[in-house]
Amino acid sequence: MVRPANFGFNEETAASNAFQSRDGRLQPEEIRKNAIREFDAFVERLRAAGVHVIVAADSVKPAKPDAVFPNNWATFHQEGFIVTYPMFAPVRRRERRRQVIDTVLREGFHSDHRVNLEFNEKIDRFLEGTGSIIFDHQYRLAYASLSPRTDAGLLEELCQLLKYEQAVFHAVDAQGKDIYHTNVMMALGETFVVICLDTVRDPRERKMLEQKFGETKKEIVEISLDQMNAFAGNMLQVRNDRDETLLVMSEQAYRSLTPAQIATLERHTRLLHSPIDTIETYGGGSARCMIAEVFLPEK
Repeated sequence: MVRPANFGFNEETAASNAFQSRDGRLQPEEIRKNAIREFDAFVERLRAAGVHVIVAADSVKPAKPDAVFPNNWATFHQEGFIVTYPMFAPVRRRERRRQVIDTVLREGFHSDHRVNLEFNEKIDRFLEGTGSIIFDHQYRLAYASLSPRTDAGLLEELCQLLKYEQAVFHAVDAQGKDIYHTNVMMALGETFVVICLDTVRDPRERKMLEQKFGETKKEIVEISLDQMNAFAGNMLQVRNDRDETLLVMSEQAYRSLTPAQIATLERHTRLLHSPIDTIETYGGGSARCMIAEVFLPEK
């Protein structure tokens, strides 16, 4: 996780991110300070639950309003390699920093190979990490909803490299606009999937997804468009130092769930939530976006 230095509303990403808000109630400095408080409290809750959290500090200059969302530019794989990704917004490309990767490696992890995809920015091909891709590492599947930030050809190239099968589909919001990232409408656990199937309007694509979930033994927990807009699709399952799984989400996402949905999820995993309202409102991302999970082998 990256502790933000200059969190704020990003004009460059707003056009394709319907989850961002220009809420004018707070001044930029209030937004920045609130985001840091929310970040620190979130990290504290994760650590108190036994989750190993690596915190890298954002650099003050140049300003990077979305640095709190590192999952979009790097993934750390069990095979020992690190992938860095091409970003849609030029200002977000500043987030790719060697210092962040070095912070991860100093925690006792090993990597012997780097896959650099950022050169694709020169030809306007984008793929924004685990915002664009939902990896099922157990079954070597890569789910992705295509959008201006998720290029089909580049996804195919990455899947060939990783030896993963791709499951590609299209998802749109209530206005028919492409959902900017797959991870706001879908969250995958070891034995379940939280998904807003109403966003997948092609019956063939919906059937394909349901078939994949069946084949990989995932119970479907379907959420509504309103719940998706409350970031109920932006969750991440993690494992703590007692080998327990936890489903991490924001306070807003948790409050949007029905008692029946909560009961279903609690049959699979423990739930952990934290209030990150400022980050959600001005950044257009939530709990899952704030975490770049590390699968690298230990030294």
